[in-house]
Amino acid sequence: MQETEILSTLPVSGPKAPQRPQSDERMLVFDACHIGVVLRALLFVQTVLAAGVMFLADGVSDWVTRLALINGGALPALLGWLIITCLLKRPLHGLSVGMQRTFGAALGAFAGVLACWLLSWVLTDTGPQPWIASGVSGGLMALALVTALQMRARGNTPAATTARLAELQARIRPHFLFNTLNSAVALVREEPAKAEAILEDLSDLFRHALAEQRATSTMADEIELARRYLDIEQIRFGERMRVQWQLDERANNASLPPLLLQPLVENAVKHGIEPSASGGKLRISTEQRSRRVILQITNTVPPSVEKRSHGTRGQGIALANVRDRLRLLHDVDCDFSAGMHNGLYRVRIALPANDSPP
Repeated sequence: MQETEILSTLPVSGPKAPQRPQSDERMLVFDACHIGVVLRALLFVQTVLAAGVMFLADGVSDWVTRLALINGGALPALLGWLIITCLLKRPLHGLSVGMQRTFGAALGAFAGVLACWLLSWVLTDTGPQPWIASGVSGGLMALALVTALQMRARGNTPAATTARLAELQARIRPHFLFNTLNSAVALVREEPAKAEAILEDLSDLFRHALAEQRATSTMADEIELARRYLDIEQIRFGERMRVQWQLDERANNASLPPLLLQPLVENAVKHGIEPSASGGKLRISTEQRSRRVILQITNTVPPSVEKRSHGTRGQGIALANVRDRLRLLHDVDCDFSAGMHNGLYRVRIALPANDSPP
């Protein structure tokens, strides 16, 4: 039988809470595989080159011509830097911050020399090639890119901490805790097995809230946590709450910020099921479409709540928090929307698929 200590923060040895290596707890710094990072790197390098060429150009047409020629060597070198850092992101993840910057700058210097070498094939009558200047320029721009990636990685810490505190406040609410315990007490004599299951689910919810330290979670873990929360609420609402699951196993390995799905489900129960005297329906679905995973949470809403644009006030802070955390993890490679759709309130998240666990 699984442990049922409520509010336990001790490590769990059972199958539901496997130990995870500490090396995976930090966010990857050299995560240059995101399309958003690539686009920003291209924009940064283009801006620097465009400004530098202005010192040499005699006019607009000469500036455009020179910039186009320099890009013939700079763009391949930049793309090579991005590809190498993307392929080596996990080995580089184990290095210290100083070593990461040193490697990035050294690779950038090599890319600068490579760009100069490529240009020497095209510009054969320009005299001696500026090998040193190209290497130094490439190293400095690469150092700036590495610093930006490190700042992006560190930016996840305060947002995750804020989200964590918000979820703790939402989850350790007196009425939710008391309702759950009262339900368990009422079932102790007549249905002890069900009472034990409620306490186990409650224990797992608190254990995840207080002991979860990973930077990322998986869709499968988030679904399991949401199931436990809904199992508890099902006891309270009974037939008033009708839950439908439509899950695609291919989407199970998609990466999500931890403790993301449960508060969305909690909002659906709080704003869609609880205010309605007749109850309502809640549907959670996942689907993989090509290289994208679609997560949708839809719920019915009482007519009075629907007239007041359900979700614009009660869920605004929570939804903004979810949007920010998704952007920190997946940058521009994810979509998030929430609002009324065909008479139902729908939260829709589209993010990259992941064939292997993070």
